[in-house]
Amino acid sequence: MSKIAVFDMNGKQISETEISDDVFGITPNKALMHAMVVNYLANQRQGTQSTLTRTEVRGGGRKPWRQKGTGHARQGSTRAPQWYHGGVALGPKPRDYRYSLNKKARRLAMKSALSTKFQNDNIIVLDMLKMDDFKTKTIVNMLSSLNVDGKALIVMPEADKKVIKSAANIPGVKTSVVNTLNVYDILNYDKFIVVKSAIGKIEEVYA
Repeated sequence: MSKIAVFDMNGKQISETEISDDVFGITPNKALMHAMVVNYLANQRQGTQSTLTRTEVRGGGRKPWRQKGTGHARQGSTRAPQWYHGGVALGPKPRDYRYSLNKKARRLAMKSALSTKFQNDNIIVLDMLKMDDFKTKTIVNMLSSLNVDGKALIVMPEADKKVIKSAANIPGVKTSVVNTLNVYDILNYDKFIVVKSAIGKIEEVYA
């Protein structure tokens, strides 16, 4: 077990807590983290792009000129790919880009991402994150007190509308809950700000 400092929302260290080396202290597997990032980005694709083939473009039903004797190359339709207003050859069609990695790989990639953050001192543990009102300034002041000036991912044990709405319009800040956490977000944001009670849930799932 390793120890990590616990801060309040004013940036003051109030205690320390132990975190599991099985989740935050492994040797990161870079290949698996890369595979999970590629998988995440592929799964976000809508796959709605579509082009018209020569059979789908309107017109071109009539042979433009006779087969022989004109001096032109033979043509069967003005909607062939080489013609202006013709169809697209081998163009994209709607498809599903989704695929999945096996459970063992996903778990190891997640633990590798969390361990990377811990080893680079980019994890900040909050004692609690509670707001009485919808106020962006509260989140801004908290980030300033914690000396966070880059992109930050705020992880909560469960969804809190006040926190989510208050952080929504701060550039470079994203909120997440434990059950929607993913490798891409962990690696994409500079600082991993996590509520102490959320660490227990993360360890419960991945330890």
